[in-house]
Amino acid sequence: MSHSQNNIFDNLQKNANINPDEIYKVANSVKNADFSDEKTVRNLVRRLSKMANKRISKEKEDKIVASIINNDVPMNMQSLSKMFKN
Repeated sequence: MSHSQNNIFDNLQKNANINPDEIYKVANSVKNADFSDEKTVRNLVRRLSKMANKRISKEKEDKIVASIINNDVPMNMQSLSKMFKN
């Protein structure tokens, strides 16, 4: 694992209290997932929210799910952060 990857996982563990092993489990579980399927995406969003111990409103969940299904997910961290904060 590269130094930058270690930093990302260290920050996730420190700031969001997410165990890197859990991230790998989720990543492996969605390797072949159909991200155009609303049920699949909604389950993933809920799982990640629970992992991060962050409740998200139904409205925000709907917005995130729609963005993923429509392949309209921001590709830079600043825009992605805004999407989750709003």
